[in-house]
Amino acid sequence: MYQVIARKYRPQSFDDVVNQEHVKTTLENAIAQNRIAHGYIFSGQRGTGKTTIARILARCLNCVEGPTTKPCGVCASCREITSGGSVDVIEIDAASNRGIDNMRELRENVRYQPARDRYKIFIVDEAHQITNEAFNALLKTIEEPPPWAVFVLCTTEAHKIPATIASRCQHFSFRSVDFEDLTARMAWICQQEGIAADAETLAVLAAAGEGSVRDSLSALDQAIACCGAKLKAAEVRALLGAFSLESLEKVSDALAENDSRRMLEVVDELERNGQNLQHFSRELARYFRNLLVARIAGADTRLVAASAAQREKLAATAARFSEEDLTRYLQLSLDLFGDLQTSLQPRFHLEIGLVRLVQAGRLLPLEQALAELTSGAAGTTRDRGPQPAQPPPVRSAPPAIRSAPPPPPPQRTGPSPFELDRARKAANRPPEPQSSGANALAPEPAPQTATQTMAVGDARARLLAQLTVKGHSHLADAVENAGIAVTGADLQIVAPKSYALYFDDGNFTAAVREVFGRPLRVKFSAAEASVPQPTAPAHSTAPSAALAPQPAAQPTAGTGDDEVTGRALGNPEVQRFREVFGGEVRKVRNLKE
Repeated sequence: MYQVIARKYRPQSFDDVVNQEHVKTTLENAIAQNRIAHGYIFSGQRGTGKTTIARILARCLNCVEGPTTKPCGVCASCREITSGGSVDVIEIDAASNRGIDNMRELRENVRYQPARDRYKIFIVDEAHQITNEAFNALLKTIEEPPPWAVFVLCTTEAHKIPATIASRCQHFSFRSVDFEDLTARMAWICQQEGIAADAETLAVLAAAGEGSVRDSLSALDQAIACCGAKLKAAEVRALLGAFSLESLEKVSDALAENDSRRMLEVVDELERNGQNLQHFSRELARYFRNLLVARIAGADTRLVAASAAQREKLAATAARFSEEDLTRYLQLSLDLFGDLQTSLQPRFHLEIGLVRLVQAGRLLPLEQALAELTSGAAGTTRDRGPQPAQPPPVRSAPPAIRSAPPPPPPQRTGPSPFELDRARKAANRPPEPQSSGANALAPEPAPQTATQTMAVGDARARLLAQLTVKGHSHLADAVENAGIAVTGADLQIVAPKSYALYFDDGNFTAAVREVFGRPLRVKFSAAEASVPQPTAPAHSTAPSAALAPQPAAQPTAGTGDDEVTGRALGNPEVQRFREVFGGEVRKVRNLKE
């Protein structure tokens, strides 16, 4: 009857075990010095040799030539332990024998001496599944067993073993098998079986095991059954559902070329070929991890589980990206894999996740954006000297986005039909008497400052035209009865208090953004009376063409705090920062004090 490769080539001595040098050396020295403990805990991931070394230890202790580190393998005890039929080596599956009654039966069995061999050895597999009550029943037996009893607890979750049990045993932590050792072991097995397999094929099989010898040998057995005596990497990869570097490089190429369309084509190809999208997202996360490691540690690192040729290719691809970009891609791919675990529409999640990777590649670090902002402001002040104030640039997107700015809107050469109509109505409107006294609205026209971006009359007329086109007649009426001025990043408005809610409307904010090409902070000042204002022609830029309100309260020189605040807000870099990012300065501190 056929025997699978994982069982056929199971190690029968310490020398045959791959890796785990720290465990083999300690156990060999303990046997040679006759310092054999009564309890051991073997922990580690699956397929790393825990149960195998437990059986080898049993052979070393019960061999007719022993205790010895080199069991003969031909005596009755060695042969029975290998076949699993020894009456003095008892293997217990704790997954199905985990209750207190099973442990009581085990405790009664410990009392009797071995039937033939030197030691009675109890190998408990999946020991972490034993209940707390069962562990308590076994506690005294493990602490003070008879001299012929040896317990070996094998587990993949050592943290679930109670501390009272772990403190009475020697604990050995098994490590995952190195990639090179695993491929060498499979190459030797293929040679024994007469199987032709190149290095790339063995690398695919070793990567499928993820450090587990048993998993890799099971994948090798499956590949031999599928492909016969000659294994090819492409066929093995298709059998195991793995993805080649060429298919994953399509994603990195799309990222390097900033091409979102190719990302959608990758998803479409996966869907048409019936590939598992969740598995692809997991492989994509591993791919970005390997790129990041290759970018940091180089092509010859042992941290990447791949063949030498694949590591060279990964290093060449990683050189196209920065370390920060690869870190960002890895985090986004991990988030994408987590989202796909519970997604009802995996294709949509994968598409938006890959497009998000492209968009993330356009981002600049905040430090770099601030550095460019600072250097631009400093260069203007240092190189050009004092220049007339220029209007701040209209930005359609934050500076931290690597995208081409949209084309500027076409300049209007004359007044719009709406402005002409309002000017004609204003000319035919009879003048109203001016009232005097405290109740009259009589703000002094503000002089044109260097920070104003356009004439006040033009600003008011353009707002009226925009609101009229959008059909917001109530907002247009509020603007017509208000004084408006643009100062830097602020939109100063003076109007009766009854109009305050109109200027908090979202439609008004949207109209301001469309008219001026950027968001402005609306600062409203209440007046006690409403005085209609004459509307100047659109081409007029005189300050008297519209009511120019007093700007919002600005710090004035006089006191110490106001003087410090004035110097800080007058700094060119601070002004440029406020123009780009907006915001409000609430408090200024002098760090020298």
